[in-house]
Amino acid sequence: WRKRIGEAGCEWMLSVTIQAGVDSKTVNKQDFESVTVDSTVQEKAITYPTDGKLYERCRQHLVRLAEQHEISLRQNYNRKAPYLLLMANRYSHAKQMKRKRKMLKQLKTLVGRVYRDIERQLDNQSDAVKGAFKETLEKTQRILNQQPQDKNKLYSFHAPEVECIAKGKVHKKYEFGVKVGITVTNKSNFVLGARSFPGNPYDGHTLESCLEQAEILSGTRAKEAFVDLGYRGVELPGVTIYKARQKRGVDTRRLKRALKRRNAIEPIIGHLKNDGLLGRNYLKGELGDALHAILCGAGHNIRLILRRLRIFWSRFWALLSRLGMTSSVEHFLSFA
Repeated sequence: WRKRIGEAGCEWMLSVTIQAGVDSKTVNKQDFESVTVDSTVQEKAITYPTDGKLYERCRQHLVRLAEQHEISLRQNYNRKAPYLLLMANRYSHAKQMKRKRKMLKQLKTLVGRVYRDIERQLDNQSDAVKGAFKETLEKTQRILNQQPQDKNKLYSFHAPEVECIAKGKVHKKYEFGVKVGITVTNKSNFVLGARSFPGNPYDGHTLESCLEQAEILSGTRAKEAFVDLGYRGVELPGVTIYKARQKRGVDTRRLKRALKRRNAIEPIIGHLKNDGLLGRNYLKGELGDALHAILCGAGHNIRLILRRLRIFWSRFWALLSRLGMTSSVEHFLSFA
């Protein structure tokens, strides 16, 4: 159903949660004029990419396709290749890097043999068989040829859109997924927009798109945007941008308090990743990245609205208990 409604349908669902937040008084409409924007990484559901894993995955796919199309291979290395990968991992754990590189070199050689064997035999096959092998052979060639310092490397066989993003975190040096821009109200932390940005662009180049999405979904154009230092150097017409640790222009108590509240988006992103599902994306392709980010934002808003309703009903029942009316209300509800 996500593919049927597309990105526009998911954005409509997010806009409905925003309107529900206004109707339930979880958020005030004037809060939409002051927003906080930040970026994070939406990690893809892939294993940690290593050369050995990628080589073995290529071999498995090639051998499986060869069996399906009745192509007889000289050798498929179904026993030798997993053994080499196992030994490479063991040597890596033992910090014996020369032996590890030797195992990986042998594994890469075996994958190249299977690749060239299939490539030779495809000359005598039909166009349908060649088409079935085309994508797998292209990915295999790309993985065999890529070097450590190359750009736009292939990190996953089933998710070629995955990118390696280094955010400078001490506990997680590299994250594999896609960059996502999150827009929330500065005062109430209500999500107004969530958009994926393939290609790992500079944060400042994503700000206009994030504010545009928030304006479309909320119906209100933001007048103030609070961002971190990753957005340095960007200016937008009609929007005053305040950056973390900024002193110039922050001359009122309200602005100082709002700029301090910029940090509040960090735990919101944490809630999106842990309470929601932003921490691991199982949806396929770049479209799946876009839909998943938007739906995570909608889910966060729904949780805020439900929390507001829980607080309201707890206070309502507390009032009834003080007035001694709980038993009569429960009796009425039992017959309702």
